[in-house]
Amino acid sequence: MKLIAIDLDGTLLSSNGTISKGNIKAIKEAQKKGHVVAISSGRSLHDTKEIMRRATITCPIITGNGAKSLHQAEAIHNLHFTAQVLKSLMQILEESGLYYEIYTKDGVLVEEDGKSQLEEEIKQLDETNPSWAEEIVEIQYQQHGLKRVPAYADINFTDKQVYKLFVMSFNKEELEDLRNQIADRTDISITTSGRQKLEIGHPEASKGHALELIAEYFAVPMENTVAIGDNFNDLSMFKKAGMSIAMGNAEEEVKQQCTYVTGHHNEDGVAEALRKHLLDKS
Repeated sequence: MKLIAIDLDGTLLSSNGTISKGNIKAIKEAQKKGHVVAISSGRSLHDTKEIMRRATITCPIITGNGAKSLHQAEAIHNLHFTAQVLKSLMQILEESGLYYEIYTKDGVLVEEDGKSQLEEEIKQLDETNPSWAEEIVEIQYQQHGLKRVPAYADINFTDKQVYKLFVMSFNKEELEDLRNQIADRTDISITTSGRQKLEIGHPEASKGHALELIAEYFAVPMENTVAIGDNFNDLSMFKKAGMSIAMGNAEEEVKQQCTYVTGHHNEDGVAEALRKHLLDKS
C-alpha cells in the first residue's frame, strides 16, 4: 500500500479549476488497488472540501500548506497562530500595504476593496498584455468559502483559529521586502505557491510534516509515500516522500528536486504519473 499525496493548483487541477475525468478515474483506480490518496494543498479547508465534493472523490486532505489535515470528519492535526503572533503579523502586513487574506476555521476572509487593490497593481505593470496577472487574480477569487469583510481591524479573531496568512502582489520588490522583514522569525513558517505569493503559517506547518502525520495515521512507512506537485510549497513533502513526482509545468527548481517528471497539469499529468509509476506496476 502506498500513500500518495497530490497537490491541487498546477497539479491535479486544470487551468479551469476542475479535476479532469482522466485524473479522477486514475485516482479511483489507485484507491481500488488499496492505495491511500490524499490531497495536499495550500488552499483552505472549505475550498479543498468543495473541490473534492464536486469531483466525487473521497479521501484524506491536507490544507493550508500543512496546517490542517483530516480524514472524513476526524481531524488528524490542527495548527494555528497564537493571538500574539497573529497580532504582530497583521501589524506588519497592514504597514506593508500589500493585499492579504486571512484563513480561519470559518473560511477565508478578504477585505471588500482587496480585488481593486490587485487590479490597480496590474495596471502598473509595464506590459502590453497582463492577462496572465488577471488570470491569477480571477483564480484567487474563485475560491470556495471566501468571506468578504469591510475591514480586518473590525474583527475579533479570538476564536477564529487563523492558520494561514496569504499575501499576493505583482510588485516583486515590495513582496521581497516583506519576506526579508519576516524571514528570520522562528514563530512562523514561510512558503510560496507562486512568484507573486507569500504564504505564512504556524512554524510546524508544512506539507512535508503533514505527510509524515498522515503516514503515521495510516501506518504507512515513509518509504512507501509518494508526493506529486509543481511548486515551491511542495518541496517539503518531496524531501520527505519515498518518491516525488513533479509536473511537466512545474518550476524548474522543483523539477531538479524530484524523482520523476510527469506530464502537464492540463494534460492529465497526475493520471500519467499514477499509471506509469504505480498502477501499471502493482
